[in-house]
Amino acid sequence: MTNVNAFLDSVKFDKEGLVPAIAQDARSGKVLMLAYMNRESLEITLKEGKMCYWSRSRKELWRKGATSGNHQEVKEIFIDCDGDALVFKVEQTGGACHAGYDSCFFRKVENDGSFKIVGEMTFDAEEAYRKK
Repeated sequence: MTNVNAFLDSVKFDKEGLVPAIAQDARSGKVLMLAYMNRESLEITLKEGKMCYWSRSRKELWRKGATSGNHQEVKEIFIDCDGDALVFKVEQTGGACHAGYDSCFFRKVENDGSFKIVGEMTFDAEEAYRKK
């Protein structure tokens, strides 16, 4: 990207300095996850070509795959018409979901309100996140 600052300045971060970021599989189009980015995590993503998010719960940068090895390599970036949401088409290594599934959206809501597992388990989450 030749004019990174122009792009960064076009992003409308909310009052907490965050913007929602959707990760979508570049090949299949499947929505993998939704997370948030601050300006720093977006700058890191643009520089490194791998997804970096802002963890709202831990209040720290979160490089996707740092613990699990399940990285997301950026292929394309889209910004919505208002500039307040981003879509990243990525090449996912392993599963996107911290629960071990290929996508965080692995549960379909049935008419009776119950959940049906429709995603594919791609890695052992307990093993991947075991504290050493």
